[in-house]
Amino acid sequence: MAEVSKSRPISPHLTIYRFKPTMWMSIVHRITGGALYFGTILMAWWLVATASGEESFNTMNAVYGSIVGQIVLFGYTWALLHHMMGGIRHLVWDTIHAIEKEQSTRLAQATLVASVCLTLLVWIIGYIVR
Repeated sequence: MAEVSKSRPISPHLTIYRFKPTMWMSIVHRITGGALYFGTILMAWWLVATASGEESFNTMNAVYGSIVGQIVLFGYTWALLHHMMGGIRHLVWDTIHAIEKEQSTRLAQATLVASVCLTLLVWIIGYIVR
């Protein structure tokens, strides 16, 4: 049996990797996917309250109109748009574009910037229309 050296790990692990924007965006993409699952349940709950009558609808509007509700809805909007931008990033990679190290890093950074800007734009337009 071969002897294992104690000076280095048997396999790569998180302590030897330097986190890069593409790694962060991959992790955040997975997290936003999970957040969308729970956020969509909240949206379905609101739709059920809408169909259940005026009292249920007013209760849900009060919940979503509170400060905490607005923060949750803002986070849901960002998660939705960030996940969409991450999907577009993967579609670009599927066409064999922007796969070089520097380009993929810029695309990952653009994903974050675009998702934040689009979220703010959606909420600003929402308040103007409202």
